[in-house]
Amino acid sequence: MIEQIGNVKLNLTYYTGEDQYSDGEIENELLEIVQNYNTFDEIIKNDTRWPILYHLSKYREHIIEWYPFDNNYRALEIGAGCGAITGAISRKVNSVTCVELSKRRSLINAYRHQNSKNIEIFVGNFNEMEFEYQFDYITLIGVLEYAPSFSNSDKPFQDFLKYVKSLLKPNGKLFIAIENRYGLKYWAGAREDHTGKFFDSIEGYRESNKVRTFSKYELQVLLEECGIRNIDFYYPFPDYKLPFQIFSDKRKPKIGELRDLIHNYDNNRFTLFNEDVVYDSLNMNDNFSFFSNSFLVVASID
Repeated sequence: MIEQIGNVKLNLTYYTGEDQYSDGEIENELLEIVQNYNTFDEIIKNDTRWPILYHLSKYREHIIEWYPFDNNYRALEIGAGCGAITGAISRKVNSVTCVELSKRRSLINAYRHQNSKNIEIFVGNFNEMEFEYQFDYITLIGVLEYAPSFSNSDKPFQDFLKYVKSLLKPNGKLFIAIENRYGLKYWAGAREDHTGKFFDSIEGYRESNKVRTFSKYELQVLLEECGIRNIDFYYPFPDYKLPFQIFSDKRKPKIGELRDLIHNYDNNRFTLFNEDVVYDSLNMNDNFSFFSNSFLVVASID
């Protein structure tokens, strides 16, 4: 079954009739906003709630808009959510296939980009979907950490990534944005992004098996185990959600370059030390990448 929202196709072939992921009633407000407004700057300025900023901020696109995509290619966006990244991808490639667990979120995405002619949104569990072709680009922006939540596998991360890999063309690019379990903000007193608990990821998620982030080493080993190599790490700051700077192993921050780091907009936190000063010390000792708050991985398959 296909619903048409403007130029966007909403594919309900795999939809069970129940949304499997939600931020709650705020999503009804988000849907009303995208149905009635084309720009959101004034709304964000006057409404300080985190979901408004997170879902509607144009700065979300920074994580992907810098990359030199080929505009003749096809992209798959897994976990498209309310479409914060979808627009940036659609402007850079020939077609975008989005996947999202929630119909309500998919409607927000569809109304938000209803003038775009190259977007189709599949609603349902990605693990249960079949696609007619492979893709040149696949994005997992804030998705990989939730693999155990929508999989019954004993190895949810590995099986998820192997299926993703099967959908990627030879020499295609896989983009993964995810928090670093050892991000400096967690040591400094910020709550873990998913569980809301202090030091949860550092201590290995001892009370949770539904979400997990990784260190740089763990993430690289996981990808290589799944046959995904040619891996480049990038470091979005303050994090991948609202990045204003993106560094790499070839261009790490200079002393004094990381200042006024703001994060954990959605939760209170402690400030146990000055992160700006500590990052300077880490940079001088070549430990920056281990403590980066989050990663953007760009990988390809031979």
